[in-house]
Amino acid sequence: MKKLFTLVALLACFLGAKAEWVEDVKQDYSTYNGFPFYVMGYVPEWVDGVMTDYGANYRYETQANLDGDGDGKWKDGESSVGTVTTSNGTEYQKVTGAGPYWHQYHISGNFAAELDGSYTVKAMVKASEACTIDVDLAWGWSGDKTLNAKVAIGTEWQEVEWEYSGVGAQECWITAKPGTTQATIEWKYVIVGHNAKAQRPTVWQEWLTNDGQPVIVEKTVQDIPNWMGNAETPWPDANVAYNDAEKNYLVCAWSKERMRNLGEPDANGNVGWNPFPADIEVDETNPNNHVFVCHGQPAITEGDASAWDNQFWIQSPKSWKEGEQLKISFRYRASKDGVKTNTQCHKQTPSDYQHWAAIGDITFNTAWQTFDQVISWPSGAGDGISWSIAFNLNAVDKDAINFYFDDLSWESMKLDEGLFVAAANTTTGLEYDFDNAIEFVYDADLDAYVATVGTKGDQSTWVNEIMISTVRGNDAAFKSNTIKPSGDFVGEDAWGNYTESSLAKTKVAAGVWTISVDTNNKQVNFLQVEGELPPEPIEINPNPTVVVINGLEREPTSTEQPADEGAGIAAGTGQPWDNQFFLVANRELEAGEETVVAFTYKASKEASTSTQCHAAPGAYIHWAALNPNPSFTTEWQEQTWDLVIPNECAGKGMKSIAFNLAEIKEACIYEIKDIIWKTKGDYESLIDQTGTKNFYVKEGAGDTPHEFGTDPAGINNVTTDVKNSSATTYNLAGQRVSKDYKGIVVKSGKKYVVK
Repeated sequence: MKKLFTLVALLACFLGAKAEWVEDVKQDYSTYNGFPFYVMGYVPEWVDGVMTDYGANYRYETQANLDGDGDGKWKDGESSVGTVTTSNGTEYQKVTGAGPYWHQYHISGNFAAELDGSYTVKAMVKASEACTIDVDLAWGWSGDKTLNAKVAIGTEWQEVEWEYSGVGAQECWITAKPGTTQATIEWKYVIVGHNAKAQRPTVWQEWLTNDGQPVIVEKTVQDIPNWMGNAETPWPDANVAYNDAEKNYLVCAWSKERMRNLGEPDANGNVGWNPFPADIEVDETNPNNHVFVCHGQPAITEGDASAWDNQFWIQSPKSWKEGEQLKISFRYRASKDGVKTNTQCHKQTPSDYQHWAAIGDITFNTAWQTFDQVISWPSGAGDGISWSIAFNLNAVDKDAINFYFDDLSWESMKLDEGLFVAAANTTTGLEYDFDNAIEFVYDADLDAYVATVGTKGDQSTWVNEIMISTVRGNDAAFKSNTIKPSGDFVGEDAWGNYTESSLAKTKVAAGVWTISVDTNNKQVNFLQVEGELPPEPIEINPNPTVVVINGLEREPTSTEQPADEGAGIAAGTGQPWDNQFFLVANRELEAGEETVVAFTYKASKEASTSTQCHAAPGAYIHWAALNPNPSFTTEWQEQTWDLVIPNECAGKGMKSIAFNLAEIKEACIYEIKDIIWKTKGDYESLIDQTGTKNFYVKEGAGDTPHEFGTDPAGINNVTTDVKNSSATTYNLAGQRVSKDYKGIVVKSGKKYVVK
């Protein structure tokens, strides 16, 4: 059994410089003449340098998709009213006739972000009618990789500002989601930035040298005179194979040209062409200089594969981890102006694909340009797998084009390596100080590395959240290289396993803590030196209130009843949240808190639901809560859910779980009882165990959320079928119609003839 040894280490006092505004990316749409981002079924148009969304009455598809059998094919009543061409030259048909169409589109391309960072977005925007739309910052396509903001847009040009916090990756993009909004929305620019504190100076280690001096390869200093990023020295072994793992990383520039260096036939008899050490030639613009050249041949392979008929690779002397920050620079030009290429991450073997993104799209011109940027190695590129940047030279232009590269350089941050701990107190406001993270010290008796955070006898230094990293010297690097404990790791005899992870924060009771890390067995132990006593489990009983929600029949949604202008049929306005139940906690919950929800429930008919995270009832935050969503049947059933408060709720006052009870159109009576919402471990009941103050309901689209058993102040509950509402007119088929509709209509339960 291991005996803990306490190393007393004081939390350092570091007064950082005042945070300064940093502009991460600016999309000035006046510099484009067509949509510059990835198309997701909708293509905003360019009008005098303004990116214009003409609303949900249109969708955009290529002619091939319209004529095909997929989701993009023609629908009944549709026709094209013109074409739109994106900045990469792809033509789309502008289609109308079966809307409103749910639509979304990027308003910013990929940009480098900081883990756990907060970002402010500023956009010059206006709309034909005031509207509020969803705008997401995302680093993936699932809900747990998305931050949402509600953005209100007025009818005059105005710089609108909104914020995101809790970013979970180091590469993000921003997507506008107007949904079925039919307003025309115009965008002039979008700026993304953040307040960044000054960090200690960063030291960069150059990996490729221009003078033949030793470079570091896999942490070993080696004298490699031929490792020349400036192309001034011929390759010592020009015949090295691209898939030779013993030597291929000694070649810093690889090339592929269509029909050159043919490979052996594959199992299907197809013969491809392989990468080879890039040609080194005299620079046409400077006879005293040499450059790497890819003599691109016409790209005639069918389909998307033509993009990589000709390729170029900048090969690193080592592999990189996701999130590592690199300073990459090179000079580049082509024999033709305006040639757009895209870049990917590849493994050690050039042409061995790993990830779709690397340093973004690069546009070549006939004049030399310089790329010199600090990037974060992309999430998804694989830890220690990818080595090189691949240029797909025929992403757009398929002509025979020569591409020239020179002065290739990789540099990485020179960081302290080992084990380091930083801590915070989310209650008192004590913030993380990654610059002065405490280094663990090896204890031979314990055979582990030990450090203490907080100062015994000084309550102002107590911490309740801890991060352990394997590097120090840069905030982003620290957060990218953390370890994540699991299992039982708190207490003298408790040792839990740990794994490598990004942004791993360990929550503990406030106090002074000694942490021990056994790197041989990948185990960690936490021992509280002084501080608040850990909470003891309490008895938590279910609230016996039987909550009854009289869900009214709702109108059709816009999907169930699309608009038909020719027939005078208006789009349906029904929503899944026309009937709702809200479970409201007694306090705000933090992102990452582990809770448990349980109740017994039934309904007058089988009914599906969806659940969301709200602040106050009706104040939407995030689209997902319980998983799986409750599915009501006509028999009582019990169910328990583990609910970890999503990262998307960070700093947004999350208190409520919203149950959308109008997923089905029909009227339905829902009953819920024996309700429990508690913290994991039974330390706290998040709701009262008697009474109704934690239960809110909304019954019908005209209702507002109110405590169960009461009426909302000044508003009467809707008690009649929505079809009999005096404010709505229907045809004999039960479809909502516009005021211009001619024929027999039903209004307030009576029939009328409108001529």
